[in-house]
Amino acid sequence: MENYRSKEEYVHAVFSAIAHRYDLMNTLISFNRHKAWRSFAVQQAGLKPGGSGLDVCCGTGMFAMEIAKVVGPGGRVTGLDFCENMLEVADRNLKGTRYQPIIDLVQGNAMDLPFPDNAFDCATIGFALRNVPDIEQVVREMLRVVRPGGRVISLELAKPSAPFFKQLYYLYFDGIVPLMGRLGIGRFGPYNWLPKSLKLFPHQEEIRQLFARLGMEDARCYELTGGVVAVHVGTKPGGEADGL
Repeated sequence: MENYRSKEEYVHAVFSAIAHRYDLMNTLISFNRHKAWRSFAVQQAGLKPGGSGLDVCCGTGMFAMEIAKVVGPGGRVTGLDFCENMLEVADRNLKGTRYQPIIDLVQGNAMDLPFPDNAFDCATIGFALRNVPDIEQVVREMLRVVRPGGRVISLELAKPSAPFFKQLYYLYFDGIVPLMGRLGIGRFGPYNWLPKSLKLFPHQEEIRQLFARLGMEDARCYELTGGVVAVHVGTKPGGEADGL
């Protein structure tokens, strides 16, 4: 990262380089579990047909399509990303699908979302919170654009605690994942960032505490697949549950 002026610039370069293989590498690295993880995360959103969702750092559009399955043809989904290459892949993934009329793709920055307050029924972010320059600022922005009673959801890599499994997990991430990235995209650099970013990212309990500290109600954390990923869920105060 030393050749870049900021983390944001470095992450942009990484995702620009891997965009064309991103979906394939996700499938390989997660042993195809990423689809089930996204499905579980969207189930926690409390969305209904005709609802609206925002997917922050939408990448190739897979999370946005999962949301579109739930809100249906009467709903709206917005996918936002700052990386042009990822949005181009998302656009290709959407073409010809039943989700294309439902999903709008927007280039923008997760640190300063270009949407008004209380605009969406939920805001999600998948495998990207560890890559942003300021985690708290991004979560604040997601909370701002969600309506009262709506939910903020993060699906992210986590840190398992079971001793033997923990050692195997880090051996896989430190040694095998960068090699898989080298074989998948033709060079080492970009997938070296994955284990580094995980080590720098706060423990899942700290993220749950952040959700609660920012005022979200019923801030929860679900650990999946032995704790290799975590889904965080928080509800914006002021909705029907509060008697409004």
